[in-house]
Amino acid sequence: MKLHGYFRSSAAYRVRIALNLKGLGAEHLPHHLRKGEQCAPAYLAINPQGLVPALENGGAVLTQSVAIIEWLDETHPNPPLLPKDPLRRAKVRAFALAIACDTHPVQNLKVLARLREIGLAEEKVQDWAAWVNREGLSACETLIRDEPGPFCFGDAPTLADLCLVPQLANARRFGVDVSAYPRLLAAEAAAKVIAAFADAAPEKQPDAE
Repeated sequence: MKLHGYFRSSAAYRVRIALNLKGLGAEHLPHHLRKGEQCAPAYLAINPQGLVPALENGGAVLTQSVAIIEWLDETHPNPPLLPKDPLRRAKVRAFALAIACDTHPVQNLKVLARLREIGLAEEKVQDWAAWVNREGLSACETLIRDEPGPFCFGDAPTLADLCLVPQLANARRFGVDVSAYPRLLAAEAAAKVIAAFADAAPEKQPDAE
């Protein structure tokens, strides 16, 4: 397998964690997002969205981090990243998508670049990213407030934790006071002692700046 990514991409970070948890090796192919390498014709032929991650497996290409993780979970079921119970599974997905669909995309590099293009001052751009993170994380804190720990949904990491840990890293990067989210921080702390999470961290990647 080949994983196209970027060390600071939270979406690629999610997939790195999943690969590690499943004990799967992948060749990591970096594309420097700030240099626009994701828009190179050769990469657009792999992922026409010009986004990371993309996972190549034989002749197949998978895009979108959540879809990739669910495929990994279906083809390599141990350890499972989604509960067997349909209701619990839906709750885990809802939490994960609150981050992957409603929080992360609105503060990613492409959106922030567009805000700059239309003339927003850098201070306002950073404020926007911080606000988006606070809004999303506040909702996520409430979603799992009464869920058993130590992870987001019980005693083992799920898709929810794979999305949460990278998003908290994003929030800190934009100066968000994450102490307002004690339940999320407890889940993050439980995850970060696991080698699969620690080894996937941005600062551990070969292309880290």
